[in-house]
Amino acid sequence: MRKFLVVYEKTKTGYSSYVPDLPGVIATGKTKEKVEKNIFEAIQFHLQGLKEEKLPIPKPQAESEVLVFAVN
Repeated sequence: MRKFLVVYEKTKTGYSSYVPDLPGVIATGKTKEKVEKNIFEAIQFHLQGLKEEKLPIPKPQAESEVLVFAVN
């Protein structure tokens, strides 16, 4: 079992997402729920491909933190 950081970004037409520890794994969707479903499927597909090719699954390295700043 591995946990991967997923970054979600609001766009003009919906949402996009990517996984910093899995380069090339991206997804989009018109709603947050749709992009969440799409990125989950993209991660599964990518990991299955690595497994079939007998390539190592990367260990998660990315971390996140929310910093709060006062803006005057």
